[in-house]
Amino acid sequence: MVRVRRRMRARPESSYRVRRINGATYFTSKRAFDDLTIVVQRFPGPPVPGPEFVLVHGVAVSSRYFKPAAAQLSKLGQVYLVDLPGHGAAPDPRRDVSIPDHAAVLGAFLAEAGMRNPVLVGHSWGSQVVSQLAVEHPEVSDRVVLMAPTLEPERRTFWRAVGRLFVDGAREPLTVVLLNIWEYWVRCGLPFALAQMRHLLADRIEERLPRLTARTLVIRGDGDPIVSESWCRAVTALVPDGRFETVVGPHVIMHTDPVRVAELIADHAERA
Repeated sequence: MVRVRRRMRARPESSYRVRRINGATYFTSKRAFDDLTIVVQRFPGPPVPGPEFVLVHGVAVSSRYFKPAAAQLSKLGQVYLVDLPGHGAAPDPRRDVSIPDHAAVLGAFLAEAGMRNPVLVGHSWGSQVVSQLAVEHPEVSDRVVLMAPTLEPERRTFWRAVGRLFVDGAREPLTVVLLNIWEYWVRCGLPFALAQMRHLLADRIEERLPRLTARTLVIRGDGDPIVSESWCRAVTALVPDGRFETVVGPHVIMHTDPVRVAELIADHAERA
């Protein structure tokens, strides 16, 4: 069972909503820890218990683009999509929230849910949150997946990051572009998004990766203009037990190729 040293007080769970996607049923609920609230979408999985998967989105967006891959993974085990504070359906926390803060509330949720060694999957900025939690609390999981793992050091300036986002927008399906616009401008909101972007750019993930003891899978889309192949290979080399895989697609690969991404994550979960 997950044990997180930094304790956050949980408040009672709200009522949940039942929905379906690609034949899979999932339940949506809110979880509050101290003054931070997350929204969790749970895919129950098959009758026979399998691995648990926790999927964490990128900056200023939500877990919504993970749903096609989650539907695939739910054939193997229980899947949790998490909207971190201020993102997606999670309410605005009305204060600044750092990457360690997000990692702490994610860890508090895993502890409250009583998960035993879930597979932690982070996409883009979500890889920063997941790696922060896994380094601070290696008992949480021995299997981590870093998808399109954030920006490489030489690209960590605001305008270079924005430029790369626009290039990626030209390569993503229209549904992803419209979804991201809605997430950035409406659900997250520009002020909070900019504050989160500052944390993304200031974070030095490469300094903690050598302390990441979990077996780590790094995945990149072969057409990703935000995260280069050389950087993903460098990330893989920094992790003591890392493996690198490439799939076809731009940055949001779990939406453009959910089947292949789910296969790679499932294979990583089953490796001894």
